Amino acid sequence: MVTTATKTLELKPVLVFDSGIGGLTVLREARVLMPERSFVYVADDAGFPYGGWEEDALRAHILALFARLLKEHDPEICIIACNTAFTLVGSDLRAAFPDMTFVGTVPAIKPAAERTRSGLVSVLATPGTVKRAYTRDLIQSFATQCHVRLVGSQNLARMAEAYIRGEAVADADVLSEIEPCFLKSDGRKTDIVVLACTHYPFMANVFRRLAPWPVDWLDPAEAIARQARRKVPLIENAEHPDGFDLAVFTSGNPDFSTRRLMQGFGLRV
Repeated sequence: MVTTATKTLELKPVLVFDSGIGGLTVLREARVLMPERSFVYVADDAGFPYGGWEEDALRAHILALFARLLKEHDPEICIIACNTAFTLVGSDLRAAFPDMTFVGTVPAIKPAAERTRSGLVSVLATPGTVKRAYTRDLIQSFATQCHVRLVGSQNLARMAEAYIRGEAVADADVLSEIEPCFLKSDGRKTDIVVLACTHYPFMANVFRRLAPWPVDWLDPAEAIARQARRKVPLIENAEHPDGFDLAVFTSGNPDFSTRRLMQGFGLRV
């Protein structure tokens, strides 16, 4: 809100959307850059995980969900903190809701191609993101000089959700999911792994510990937050309203550990 001598102006919130709780990595960075804004974090836990959906059904589901979310929360901007969702339905959201600004999440293939020294880059993603034409178009546009391996993990998003909640995750299970990212060719080794699911950065320290050799684990959260900041007007003398930040779960019934996690992030459920 903005307080002046004559009135108090309520600023619209920033809406952060993810299939689950992985988008908290983006929320964390967005809060640093937009301290004057309140946030509504939406976890589509009723639809999680998105990997098992047919594309047309998932597209219809997300569009219908946003029709309701925009009406209920009237945000300034929407951050789609989910690679699978945005690579599928980003253009549809912009077409369906032309008055709303959407900032999306896509695999960070361009910066990976710019940074790699070995020319061997892996993209660790969900199966939905791997099969998306959007992802392959990014490779064709920005990484033709590299060898890019797409690794679609069936289980890692679920593991990350469990890990974030404080549950035990076996090292052997994690290693089996990330091992395909590591390639050797003609004396070269993979030197960058793109984390193309916002759940994965929460496990980055586990990945580093288990990796067969050191690589750069590329987390796009800060870049997403910077793009959102560029789109959101900065209001002088604005102050963050105490106690406003909200977590919304589409199931309407998050478990106790998830509620506790949200409270740890300063979100009321």
